[in-house]
Amino acid sequence: MNWDWEKLKQQQQRPSGGGVPPQMDEMLNKIKKIKLPGGPIIILVLLALLIGSSTFYTVGVDEVGVVQRFGKFVRLSQPGLNFKLPVGIEKVTKVKVRRVYKEEFGIRGGRSGIARVGAENERSVSLMLTGDLNVAVVPWIVQYRIKDPYDYLFKVRNPNKLLRDMSEAAVRLVVGDRSINEVISKREEIAVESRKVLQEELDNAQSGIHVVTIEMKKTNVPKPVQPSFNEVNQAVQEKEQMIYNAKREYNMAIPAAKGQAEKTIKEAEGFALDRVNRAKGDAARFESIYRAYVLAKDVTKRRLYLEALSDLFPKLGQKYIVDRNQKNLLPLLNLGPKEGIKAK
Repeated sequence: MNWDWEKLKQQQQRPSGGGVPPQMDEMLNKIKKIKLPGGPIIILVLLALLIGSSTFYTVGVDEVGVVQRFGKFVRLSQPGLNFKLPVGIEKVTKVKVRRVYKEEFGIRGGRSGIARVGAENERSVSLMLTGDLNVAVVPWIVQYRIKDPYDYLFKVRNPNKLLRDMSEAAVRLVVGDRSINEVISKREEIAVESRKVLQEELDNAQSGIHVVTIEMKKTNVPKPVQPSFNEVNQAVQEKEQMIYNAKREYNMAIPAAKGQAEKTIKEAEGFALDRVNRAKGDAARFESIYRAYVLAKDVTKRRLYLEALSDLFPKLGQKYIVDRNQKNLLPLLNLGPKEGIKAK
């Protein structure tokens, strides 16, 4: 590139106080050389249009405008038509605060951050060590929006990179406290806990980002260890099946034995109660008979004798009574079961 040293020396020799920059001086000289009908009037009109277009701006319904004056934050502008000082004095940065952004981790063809480029790096993001020292492939998606434009623009140098780093750290922290089976089967719990941890870290960093949700995709183990992992799972399932069968047999045998034992105990208690009650009844009956015997011994003896005969004769079958004083015919007294002696 050829330099015009003479022209550069002339620019350096110009007084700096109150002068205009060299680039602005060249632009003014070119404008002066332009010959337009109307001369300075056209130039003034163009300058007025330029200043007018830089003082009025529109903010969308899903945006807010962050206004800076000489690089310093001064205010936020709401959706609609707004006014600011001309270009060079105030600058507006529009931030979409209602749009939901998405970052994908460990998903083939997904969006990669600045620090990670390529499929290999993206796959390595999803490789995690679980609490039981197994390796799992854990892809996930983070959806977020900007809740504080000031913090988002001025408190963090690169908020998107911060989000990716914090998200990876939060998910690894949660996955590292769980077993491989929990990581595979309890994805919703991991997503909720990871979102909570990530939001706390982003708030501490004053990132101005609100995490809407974390979605855990299908989790699996790396392909090289997939056969071994399947064998382990099969062994675990067989173990659980054996434990289940043993518990089922236990639940069938033990309650039956306990029920039989309870039944035997109840029968023994009932038999004992019956024997005791019978003994008490016999004792009470004997005492009542004894009291009657004391009052009338002959009557009581005769009554007891007749009662014993009334109980005994029906059990003897046919009975023949012979009168030894009878000479001619053999007198018979029919004392069969139907005509037994009835004591009164």
